[in-house]
Amino acid sequence: MLLFKNLDLTAIRSILWKGLHREGAGRPVEYNPECDLRALMLRQLEQIPYIKDLVKRLGRSCSMRLACGYDRNVPTEAHFSQMKKRIGVEGFRAIEEWLRHEALRLRKSQPLSAVGLVQAACMDGTDLPAWSSRDPHDTSRGLGDPDARLGRGQNGFILGYQSLFLVDMEGFPLGHVKAPANVNEKKLLEPLLDRLLGEDIELELIAGARIKLTSPY
Repeated sequence: MLLFKNLDLTAIRSILWKGLHREGAGRPVEYNPECDLRALMLRQLEQIPYIKDLVKRLGRSCSMRLACGYDRNVPTEAHFSQMKKRIGVEGFRAIEEWLRHEALRLRKSQPLSAVGLVQAACMDGTDLPAWSSRDPHDTSRGLGDPDARLGRGQNGFILGYQSLFLVDMEGFPLGHVKAPANVNEKKLLEPLLDRLLGEDIELELIAGARIKLTSPY
């Protein structure tokens, strides 16, 4: 229950409640979207691979339900799919930006990060394989995941995506961009820096690296 005790989601409440019926006549909201976001965050912390596994874990574990704010009933896979579609890519990007700024603000080891000042950072990419087979009519793309592409990864060809990360020297993630695996990693550098500088983060030094990074996304 203490996991999200100090996480105040008031600033992003309008994003989380986007498109939901809150007042007046009509079907009431069954699950608070703030609980849903905590559940998705818990999924990453616990490294739960699929939403169906998250739903099962929530159903079995009283402590997980309480940490997220649910009672005995938990959402279905379809509910989480609808939530992701409702909020959309830009909505989740805004949520990620806010969470990152909150984490920077609260860091004790790097007090200057609270005002967006980062002395040194490291940049590198990682492969993100898709959970999909190849399309028999076009083997360069995924069947169940049509946005996935065949490209050269660090250990040979993969079907999926790549993500370019920027982390500070303590390993704190400052930002990332994702693209299909067939996109040249060099083309992701400028969009990543544009996005970060647009969030009022100042970088004094950026270094490239050959470190294998892993992504929870």
